[in-house]
Amino acid sequence: MSDNLTKVRRVADYQFGRGAGEALFPESVEFKLSRTGRVSQVLLDGERLATLKTDGRFTLSDTGGERLHAALEPPRMRVEFGDESVSFLRDGRNGFAKFVVRVDDEIRAGDEVLVTGPDDEFVTTGRAELCAKEMGDFETGVAVLVR
Repeated sequence: MSDNLTKVRRVADYQFGRGAGEALFPESVEFKLSRTGRVSQVLLDGERLATLKTDGRFTLSDTGGERLHAALEPPRMRVEFGDESVSFLRDGRNGFAKFVVRVDDEIRAGDEVLVTGPDDEFVTTGRAELCAKEMGDFETGVAVLVR
């Protein structure tokens, strides 16, 4: 196993929970490196799974989100929206707090999240703009900034 694979798996385990790194990044992943030799993107079959930002955290593509969604038990990392929001979220629009149906209690503002619809249907990925409690309490504002 390469040093880069070990590193990205450890970062994923830290960010998303134990076992996430192995589920997200199989042995066959490839790496796109920055000019300085740092991992900037993780690819599978030429398709981006995740980008490693300079703050040391991942942003996920929809493909990466689907892999993580399959590996994590609900409600881990999920923000569930009502049926009326799903088509807007798929179009890349942000998810508003008043449409949040259920949310993982451990989500904090700034976390990478899995956006789901009813019955845990994967929709997309995004960044939480509010913590879990605020998503449940607020009637206005963006809850998830969709990628």
